[in-house]
Amino acid sequence: MRTLCASTLIGEFFVIGFAGLVAMKDDSLTMGTVWTVCGVLMALSVLLCGMITRPGGVQLGWALQVVLILSGFVVPVMFFLGAVFAGLWWASVHFGRKIDVAKAKWAAQAQ
Repeated sequence: MRTLCASTLIGEFFVIGFAGLVAMKDDSLTMGTVWTVCGVLMALSVLLCGMITRPGGVQLGWALQVVLILSGFVVPVMFFLGAVFAGLWWASVHFGRKIDVAKAKWAAQAQ
């Protein structure tokens, strides 16, 4: 699960950065605000890569997905991209757990 979820989170890191570039064009937002919010979200996405297997890691990932979707109120295309990444997150968690179970089963049979 860790590899699939980390791959999704790294993709989100880049999407958040590009969304920040788009958000800078909004005259009602200051550059400091945009990059503070984007920087925190980008840092969270990288930190979550190492926290996936810890308690609460997957739930924090879901919280990040919700924030990405809600960022569509600032950058409208993020409604779509947030939904896409939420789907990728679900798939990463769902199939990652299945892969972990299969790996454990295979390792038990190998002994």
